[in-house]
Amino acid sequence: MAVDMISVIDGEIRNRNAELSSINQHIHANPELAYEEHKAHDAFVSVLRTLDFDVTPHAHGLDTAFSADFGSGGRLIVFNAEYDALPGIGHACGHNLIASASFAAFLGVAAALKASGQPGRVRLLGTPAEEGGGGKLKLIAAGAYRGAAASLMVHPGPGHKLPAAGGGATAIRGVSFVRMLANVKMGVHFTGREAHAAIAPWDGVNALDAVCLSYNAISMLRQQTRPYERIHGVFRSAGDRPNVTPADCAVEYYVRSATRAGAEALWQRVRRCFEGAALATGCAMRVEPLNSYADVRPSRALCEAYVDAMPAGTVAFDEPADILAGSTDMGDVCYECPGFHGVFGIDTKEGEANHTKGFAAAAGTADSFERALECGRGMAAVAWRVLSDDGFAERVQTEWEEDMKLAAQGK
Repeated sequence: MAVDMISVIDGEIRNRNAELSSINQHIHANPELAYEEHKAHDAFVSVLRTLDFDVTPHAHGLDTAFSADFGSGGRLIVFNAEYDALPGIGHACGHNLIASASFAAFLGVAAALKASGQPGRVRLLGTPAEEGGGGKLKLIAAGAYRGAAASLMVHPGPGHKLPAAGGGATAIRGVSFVRMLANVKMGVHFTGREAHAAIAPWDGVNALDAVCLSYNAISMLRQQTRPYERIHGVFRSAGDRPNVTPADCAVEYYVRSATRAGAEALWQRVRRCFEGAALATGCAMRVEPLNSYADVRPSRALCEAYVDAMPAGTVAFDEPADILAGSTDMGDVCYECPGFHGVFGIDTKEGEANHTKGFAAAAGTADSFERALECGRGMAAVAWRVLSDDGFAERVQTEWEEDMKLAAQGK
């Protein structure tokens, strides 16, 4: 039965190549920013309805989210389709490929459920605004992952970082077990007092001085942080004219560490840099919490099953560990249910990692699309195992519960 169902999955993904390719090309050619992904949303809803799926547009109170469901009873699998782009550089994180892989996996599992007649549910969830907008955080709050046995997605990464990249059919093309950092995001606003910078500078309280002092303090703090921790920020406002003492200045900072607890602890150290700068300059300070992402804590059982499901020798378990550094709101999903966030390489050159124009171009090639479909087949096989194998599903759940205990201890 398992072999037959894998054949059903593979056949369905091959048969739906036209629909999958259409979605992939449409998203890549029409990059839309966080919470503005109307074209991607509408295209997905239209295609899914054409295929007779039960689709909820504008799902969970988000205008550019959707939810497509198939099956009944049994366990629930959720595949995440991301489709937001980056300002100025389009799909430089390859979210068109993420959407395509998840769409393929959803179609494959739905076909297996239909062919088998067994209980089980599969959901394709359109998840807007991963690039800083925290779309999955809002979906979590709305209950989109409630009761899920697992949630899966894959993310493209720079293929040139993989061992033996381009070395033929059995070259390493992906990594299964990928940890990503937790990320605390904060806006900090300093308020001083305006003055004429030439006539009466002594009457002013310079908010830009507070910004600069905090920047330098944080730069020194980096010497005392762990190798995997990151602190980086930008000036959002730094005054208007040189002859007016800046009274209102703001920065935005990201603070990352290996765990959600670690990122919060590091943020408290960074916050003291801002407080010290405010004290030294006489400015008032206000902190604006932005959406923060938890660390990605992948299910070891799901990752092992994915390696087994993919063509032999093409997916490494956890090397290289830095194939996709950074943070994602998929981390928060991993705290809701067992999660999988594997990485597959696309054809990039040195210097063309994620969030570059070169990566955006590579994400639009036919070869990258085919690699996404290959990952979709692998995810569908893993999902089918969760739905059909009680023992495996129990292992996935038990391991996740144990990992959540470690997470609660900050480990």
